[in-house]
Amino acid sequence: MLINSKLLNRLSLIVSVVMVGFMGYLTLKSYIFVDTHHIDIQGSTYVHQVSTKPYVKHIALKLTEHCKSDACAIQELLNYVTTISYKINPSISRSPKNTIKNGYGDCDDKSNLLISMLHSLGYEAYFVLVPGHIFTIVKLDDKRYSHFKGLYVNGTKYYILESTAKMSPIGFPLKYSLDKIKAIVDPFSNTKVDIKQLEWKI
Repeated sequence: MLINSKLLNRLSLIVSVVMVGFMGYLTLKSYIFVDTHHIDIQGSTYVHQVSTKPYVKHIALKLTEHCKSDACAIQELLNYVTTISYKINPSISRSPKNTIKNGYGDCDDKSNLLISMLHSLGYEAYFVLVPGHIFTIVKLDDKRYSHFKGLYVNGTKYYILESTAKMSPIGFPLKYSLDKIKAIVDPFSNTKVDIKQLEWKI
């Protein structure tokens, strides 16, 4: 039986417009995610899940409220992340919120959380990608750490933060040769650092 109804025709048109709009929204959202979270690394694609949402800063401020120095604040954030259980995540990296909620994560997940908290408090930090692993480096001007070795990137000293080693200190040793560093990434601008000079020294 054929139904000739203006109401049904209009309803059908509205449903179609809504569906097209929804599909357009999903497509745009996917494009934005790829554009801001995917970066090409020597023929491969690295996907990060850093966050600038308020809850990240809230956690970071709570963890560091007693600190009187940058070194204290950075170490407290690192301690929090390293005490989260290490467990390999077979899918793409998780967001800070999901890592906290799940109570575990791998180097990608834990590094996303760590660098997000560092960024929320204004610290200059980057991801360092080596074969099968990722760690974070942070800039810290503190004379108490001047005898620690650091990774010098284009003449600026950064200290390694290893999110997978429980209660590890600022200035974790570099476990890889410099030629194994595939990229240094600023995930918040989704760009690779242009490395002109790279050194590991005091």
